[in-house]
Amino acid sequence: MPTFSTAFDAAERRAWAGRAAAYERSFAALCAHPVPALLDAAEVRTGLRVLDAGTGTGTAARAAGERGATVTAVDADPGMAARAASAVPDADVCVAALPRLPFADRRFDAVVGNFVLNHVGRPRAALAALRRVARPGARVALSLWAAPPAPGQALIGRAIRAAGVTRPAHLPTLAPEDDFPRTEEGFARLLRAAGLADVRCTTLAWDHRATPDEWWSGPAAGVASAGQIVVSRPPAEIAEIKRRYDALCAQFTGPDGRLVLPHTALVGSGRVR
Repeated sequence: MPTFSTAFDAAERRAWAGRAAAYERSFAALCAHPVPALLDAAEVRTGLRVLDAGTGTGTAARAAGERGATVTAVDADPGMAARAASAVPDADVCVAALPRLPFADRRFDAVVGNFVLNHVGRPRAALAALRRVARPGARVALSLWAAPPAPGQALIGRAIRAAGVTRPAHLPTLAPEDDFPRTEEGFARLLRAAGLADVRCTTLAWDHRATPDEWWSGPAAGVASAGQIVVSRPPAEIAEIKRRYDALCAQFTGPDGRLVLPHTALVGSGRVR
């Protein structure tokens, strides 16, 4: 059986192992913002069988269930899947990594994935798998961080670069042939190439609010790529990254002392032919 695992996929599995709780305390609230728009794009409603791919701690799965859908959810990380199963007891939650989905063809009436494409080494293969398990006429809807990143999203990366730290070799990026422009046009083109019709793509822009300590807690615990860079460094370099972070936070601090962090994401969807 062919394997679709890449060096990027392997790095993602290592990066997220054991970090579900840290993610929930730090970045989960940020990542929840696109969920209503995502479910709208997939036309999730009462009575539909919905797959939430890359469920994380279950935010989109829970919201789909609240709309009256019958929800199945998967995540590549066992810790994430366990938290989702606890948070959404009515959902059928299992461990599975795109593009290998343990479901029959045409099983679901709608498919969603909140930022899951940011975490797969072969986005086109992932989309093919999501299309396979969706019935004809179903909508597949996905969110994705836009690039270049909005100022709030770039804050941690700016602090890392200001400290003179570069991305380590054990954190590979996507192979050039697997990457695509993280713009409305680029995302829409990817969805059409996957065989989806009636493709729509919109940009969501919002300000996420958190205290400086809350926002730092994610990378300090190794959450996401920036966090993996931070925890890979010796203590003196981590302290320098934190010092640079504290200085940069002044640009985003509101009157109440909380950070006001602009973020931008794309929500793209298409209908299975």
